Amino acid sequence: MVGFLEFGVRAVAIGVGATFVMDLWAIFLKRCFGTPSLDYAMVGRWLGHFPQGRFRHSSIAQADPVPGERILGWCAHYAIGITFAALLLAIWGLDWARHPTFFPAVFIGVVTVVAPFFIMQPGMGAGVAASKTPHPNIARIRSLAAHTVYGLGLYLSALFWALLT
Repeated sequence: MVGFLEFGVRAVAIGVGATFVMDLWAIFLKRCFGTPSLDYAMVGRWLGHFPQGRFRHSSIAQADPVPGERILGWCAHYAIGITFAALLLAIWGLDWARHPTFFPAVFIGVVTVVAPFFIMQPGMGAGVAASKTPHPNIARIRSLAAHTVYGLGLYLSALFWALLT
């Protein structure tokens, strides 16, 4: 039971920290380069249509708005970050969280780009790996960079919590 509790606490702490690092990266890109960030209200809108059995849209921006879509999207963003942190811990174990190393965290971060490429982007109308966007390769590079930064955030968050405990 103690291991399960530690797993959950570390997954939440590391996942929230890593997702926050990813958000800081998005703020940096927006302020310094004018690079637009993902609108999490659109993620919430996409998810908000799930209960009606609607998982795919030609354009999520043109889909009917969902009450509370912005908060739903932001909550999902952090819940997904926690879930991927839990995946990291499930593969590399709690010992990794107690003594974090760089490679597993960045590896998981890079691998997580599969989710937006093959689930979220097609479901929101952007096509597989942003193939239906005006500049697919730029969108792909941005996604890969953001998820690599998330991986760095996994490492830094785990390191922070390992030093704290």
